[in-house]
Amino acid sequence: MARLLIGTLKGSGTALLFLIIAFCLVLTIAPPFLDVRYYAGPVSGHYDGDRFANPDGAIQPPGGGDRLRSGSPMRWLLGPGARPEWPQSVAIGTDRPPARVTAPGAMRAVWVGHATMLVQTQGLNILTDPIWSDYATPFPPVGPKRVMKPGIDFAALPRIDLILISHNHYDHLDLPTLKRLWARDRPLIVTGLGNDSLLRANGIAAQARDWGGIVPVRPGVSVHVTRSHHWSTRWGTDRSRALWSSFVVTLPGGNIFFAGDTGAGDMEWPAEAARLGPVRLAILPIGSFRFQPGEMAIDAHIGPREAVQAFEGLGATTAIPIHWGTFRLSYEGWDTPPRMLDLFRRCAGIPRRAFAPVRAGQAVDVPPYAAPVRGRPEASPAQCRDGSPELNALK
Repeated sequence: MARLLIGTLKGSGTALLFLIIAFCLVLTIAPPFLDVRYYAGPVSGHYDGDRFANPDGAIQPPGGGDRLRSGSPMRWLLGPGARPEWPQSVAIGTDRPPARVTAPGAMRAVWVGHATMLVQTQGLNILTDPIWSDYATPFPPVGPKRVMKPGIDFAALPRIDLILISHNHYDHLDLPTLKRLWARDRPLIVTGLGNDSLLRANGIAAQARDWGGIVPVRPGVSVHVTRSHHWSTRWGTDRSRALWSSFVVTLPGGNIFFAGDTGAGDMEWPAEAARLGPVRLAILPIGSFRFQPGEMAIDAHIGPREAVQAFEGLGATTAIPIHWGTFRLSYEGWDTPPRMLDLFRRCAGIPRRAFAPVRAGQAVDVPPYAAPVRGRPEASPAQCRDGSPELNALK
């Protein structure tokens, strides 16, 4: 029997398959040991006293509703299909940000990769969903591996004052990175309910709020925890035990909106965020939206089309797209999200300077807030319709 087992494990592909099956068995056999209750509090419209939920409807699994085939890691095991190739690595520039940006009205932003953005303004250094790890997984080196290095070397990162953590998935709440930042800088960390328990268990302090909650930073600057359409888990069985959120940082001269990770839902969340004041900079996800050929979005992740709609709903002056090209989490090609964003932007008549992809490590001087301007569409509506040759060419 032992010889038979050894024989079946020959080859790295078979070994990886065995590891995935073993991991799935662990999740099946020992759920009581993996289900952690991160939060207990009063019942609300999105918390039943046990788990959180989206008030605009439960998250539906990708892949046509087949829960087994679409689940992770089972979607890779049972039906990866003919996915577009991704590069093994991506060459980028690396920024060396200043210690502070203190010039009146100035705002400097650098996309580090995935959902990590460094924004420097008003003498504050703000970091979103920081991840400098090479893997977004509980068991490296098994799981999604980074193909694009961080756009800022960790050693070159200035002292961080404020960190926003949208939810507890491994590609957004990266404990190795957060431990380093906490030990070095002791920043103010703001997150949704329950995530503070996970951080505290790892020696990291955080301020957790429900949707609608506010954390003052200093006079004139506050963090508002706002609604998104997503879900949370670290181990599968602890699904929706902690809250997922977006954020508005209110600032003199215009706010910052960080969407975190979100699906479209009822698409009311951009307008809700906009009611907190004019949005100078919107940080919006555009990737990990396709889990089968031709898909334009999934319930948990907006694609470029919905990102353009969110940008318009926010009434933002400038947006920078995130959540693409760093970790392979879905089926679309490496550069499909930014190419598709460019198409939908042109169909909406949005100037390229207002919402366009940037390279990781590329510093952006965010212009002052101004009411959004829309020009004549540069592409016909037919080009942006499902099934169009332009969209079909973007795998």
